[in-house]
Amino acid sequence: MTVRPSFHVISRAGRWVLTKPKNEVTSRSFSLTVPLSNATLRRSLLFDAEKKKQRQAVGRIEKIEVDVVSDFGNELLIMNKDLSTPHDCAKHISKFVVQTAVVALINSNQPWDMHRPLTEACRLQFLKTTDKNPWVANNVFWRSCSFMLGAVVSKAFRDDISVVLHSFPSPNIQSGSFVLDAYIGLESWNPSPEEMRQLSKEMVKLSEKELIFERLSVTKEVAEDMFSDNPYKLGHISKIYGNHNEVVIYRLGDHVDISRGPMMSHTGLIGRCTIASVHYLKEDQLYRFQGVALPKGHKLNHYAYGILEKRAMLLNSHMIPSEASLSYEPTPEYATEAKEVSN
Repeated sequence: MTVRPSFHVISRAGRWVLTKPKNEVTSRSFSLTVPLSNATLRRSLLFDAEKKKQRQAVGRIEKIEVDVVSDFGNELLIMNKDLSTPHDCAKHISKFVVQTAVVALINSNQPWDMHRPLTEACRLQFLKTTDKNPWVANNVFWRSCSFMLGAVVSKAFRDDISVVLHSFPSPNIQSGSFVLDAYIGLESWNPSPEEMRQLSKEMVKLSEKELIFERLSVTKEVAEDMFSDNPYKLGHISKIYGNHNEVVIYRLGDHVDISRGPMMSHTGLIGRCTIASVHYLKEDQLYRFQGVALPKGHKLNHYAYGILEKRAMLLNSHMIPSEASLSYEPTPEYATEAKEVSN
C-alpha cells in the first residue's frame, strides 16, 4: 500500500500565478532562486546538533592501528578511534588517493564511507571506479547520483509547488539510469526540454562544489523529528529501525535524506551528467526522475554517450514503489544487495 502525502495538490494553473522577480530565472515550473524551506533548514540544524552530540560522546581518545593497502604500497597508521576517517588516512598516503577514492573497504569485505569514523583497528583499502573490479565503487557512485538528484529536485521548483521526496531504489546499473521518486504538486506535468537541461545543469553545479557526503546513524526518534514534515519518510523510518536498530541519514550541503549508504567521498567525482527523463507513476502519484552519469575522468565519445542518454529516457521499472515486493517495502534503499567486493 502506497503512503500518500497529506497536503493539497496545486493545480497546473498555479504555476502561472506568481510574478517573476527581475533577478529570478524561471521556466514554467522552475526557479533558480527558491530559498531553502524551513523544513530543509531545520533538518540540517538537527543534523548538526546530533553530530555534535555524538562527537562529544566519544570521550577519551583511543588509538587504533590501520593497515593501509594502496597502489603506493602498504603503510601502518596510528589513528584515533571513532574520530579518524578513511579520508584522514588517505591524506597520509597521497593527494591522488584523496581526490580519486570513491569509497573505502574495511577488512576486505565491508564498504565504508570515506568520511565515516573508523571504529576499530582494521585493514583499509581505497576503491575507485577505475579498479579492475569496480563493482562496489560503481554501485556507490550510482547511489550517490540518486542522492544528489534528490538535492537538486528538492530545490528546483518554485516555492508555490509542493515537492516531497519519496525514495530512490538501490543501485541497478544494468537498468540504465539512476533514479529518484518524488511527489510534485503539479497535475500532468510534462517537463520541457529546457527544464530537463536545467536539472542537468544543477547536477553539474553540485558536482563542481565538491561537497562531501556526511553520514550519521540515529535513533528512530531523532529520524522522525527530522522528517516530521514528510509522510513518506515517516512510513519508511519505522520499517528501517525495526530491521536495523538504527536509521542512517546523510547530508550533502544542507540536503538531508535517508539511505543505508555508503556514499562516495564527494560530489566532484561526477563528470558528465544528464537528467534524461521524468515519468509519471500513476499508481503511486509520484514522478520518477532518471539520469545517467560518468565518473570524472572517464571519457566517452558523443555518439556512445548519446546511446546511454537514450536508454536513460526509457522508463526504469526497477523497484517502482507500488510494484516492489514486500521484502523491499517501504524503503528501497535498505534492500539487500549482493556482497561483491574488490580484492
